[in-house]
Amino acid sequence: MRAPDSSPEKDHTIAVEAGNWLARRDRGLSAAEQDTFLQWLSEDKRHREVLADLERTWSTLDSLAGWQPGHGTPPNPDLLAPIQPRQSRLFRLALGAAGLAAALAIVGAFAFLRQASPESGALAQTAQGLRVIPGPERQVLEDGSVAECRHGSQIEVVFTESERRVRLLSGELHVTVTKNPQRPFIVEANGIAVRAVGTAFAVRRGSGAVDVLVTEGRVRLDSQLGNHQSEAPQTGPVAVNAGQWARIDTTSVSAPPVINPMSPADFERELAWQSVQLEFEALPLATVVAEFNLRNRQQLIIGDPAAGRVSVAGTFRADRVNAFVRLLEASFGISVERRASGPWILRKSDPIR
Repeated sequence: MRAPDSSPEKDHTIAVEAGNWLARRDRGLSAAEQDTFLQWLSEDKRHREVLADLERTWSTLDSLAGWQPGHGTPPNPDLLAPIQPRQSRLFRLALGAAGLAAALAIVGAFAFLRQASPESGALAQTAQGLRVIPGPERQVLEDGSVAECRHGSQIEVVFTESERRVRLLSGELHVTVTKNPQRPFIVEANGIAVRAVGTAFAVRRGSGAVDVLVTEGRVRLDSQLGNHQSEAPQTGPVAVNAGQWARIDTTSVSAPPVINPMSPADFERELAWQSVQLEFEALPLATVVAEFNLRNRQQLIIGDPAAGRVSVAGTFRADRVNAFVRLLEASFGISVERRASGPWILRKSDPIR
């Protein structure tokens, strides 16, 4: 990687090049273009950074086409009117680096509106057939515990001298608790109290049930005794250990919790929301690989045109490139040449089975 040149001229050149690559990627990269694109990314760390910034910027601006203010009259329909997908990015990238800076300022003004409204949804459209599902909103609480809220979830933190309490008002939460036996940590959801001293666990609040997944340590389930408005089951405390999943039916006051073991694969699937997710709708593997390469140190290369044309659909964790590659081998007829260092090469397997 060559030494970075931080001159304004170089920065402008990188922004223009990033825009050109983004436009090419929208219409699909050939195998030769894929190799050139990866080479460009590796030449300067700012190439990857500027490309990602540009992608996020235009993705957010795309979403504003459907934005409506909570008060006042609707905006002029031409102000944020969506451009046809094939034309939109090519047209807007022609604005150049100066347009990018202005767009970043606009995005900053609207970012809070998007995060504050669960109804706005958790999806950002980045290309036709691709959705990027944001990762969790991470909070470090005053005691050092870490709370990760699934996008669109709502919590209320109530800490006192005697206890630490987090109320899950909607959605899903994962907490990594700082140990303090004298000051118990409690997650409250729909009348159920999940109590821990030092552990890590997830709580999901549904319409008729509360789910608890324990990733480390141990928790205790309890109904909120004394809360006469709660319809939670009035049962004694129940322990749930690491590697277990519990479901409490909150529509019945007599149903005991159901506790089952969970495999590592089950945990990874259930907690996939802890990472950015990529959802593809019948996109060529060359385009899919480019998205993974933007987000992972382990790079992938399309080894032949047939592999690049393989259609991929599904939702994948953006940080699980190993799992994605294994799925390609198992289900998409792709062979993988794994190298000790450097990119892995993807090729179309022999169709004979």
